[in-house]
Amino acid sequence: MKIQERTGAGAGRTGAPAQPSVGDRLPTPPRERKPALAALAVLLILVGALGATTLVLQAGDRVEVVKVTKAIPAGGSVTDANTTSVLVADDSGVAYVPWAQLGALKKLKALNPIPAGVIPVGQMFGESAGVAEGKATVGLSLKAGQYPNGLEKGDSVAAYRVPKGGTGSNSSSTSGGSSTGSANTLLVDRAKVDWVRTEKGDELVGSTNFPITLIVDADQAAALAQAASDGDVALVRVSGN
Repeated sequence: MKIQERTGAGAGRTGAPAQPSVGDRLPTPPRERKPALAALAVLLILVGALGATTLVLQAGDRVEVVKVTKAIPAGGSVTDANTTSVLVADDSGVAYVPWAQLGALKKLKALNPIPAGVIPVGQMFGESAGVAEGKATVGLSLKAGQYPNGLEKGDSVAAYRVPKGGTGSNSSSTSGGSSTGSANTLLVDRAKVDWVRTEKGDELVGSTNFPITLIVDADQAAALAQAASDGDVALVRVSGN
C-alpha cells in the first residue's frame, strides 16, 4: 500500500531540467568589430577639415578693386571724388577693375548710368558712350562773344536765342512754322558741355568759330539746332557744374 502511494506521488513530475533562476543571465557573445566603418568615419572627418581649410584660404585671397560711391550718369567718368577702394574675393570670372587701374579708367566713359554703391566691371565703360534716354546732343559753332571763356567738358550752360543786331524780330521759323524771333529767348535752361575744343590741334585752319557739343533734353534739341543754324545762339555758364 505504501509503495503505490509513493509511485502516485512521483507520477506528476516531469523529466525537463530545472530552469535557471531569474537573477542568472545567459553569457553574451563578444561584440564583432568593424574596422571598415571606423576607417570611413576617420576619412569623413579628414574631408570635412580639408574643406573648411580651403574655404578659409579662399576667403583670405582678396583683391583691391574700384567701387562707385556717387552715381555716375551715362557718358560720365570716374573720379577721385566718386570712387573708393574695397577688397573683394578674387574671382577670375568677374572683370573687376583693379584699384591700381583707376587712372586708366578715368579716361573712359560710362556706357549707362551707374548707381552709387556698385562695384563696376570693365564692360560698363568704353571710349565713347551713347546718349542717355530722353537726351540729345547738339553741335554748335559759335563766334567770339557768344560763349564764356574757359568752358570745359562737364560744365553747365544755358542757351539763349539772341538775334543778330539785337532786334526783336527775325525771319527764321522753326519746323513747326511758329516764329522764333523774340529777342533773348531762353532755349535751354541747363545743358551739359559734352565736348569742347581745348587744344590748338583741334582748330581748323582759317576758322574763327568755336565748336562745342551740348547734351540737352530731347524736346529742346530742335529749337536749339534751328537757332544754331541761324547763328543766333549765345551760351551762359550757370551754377551746378
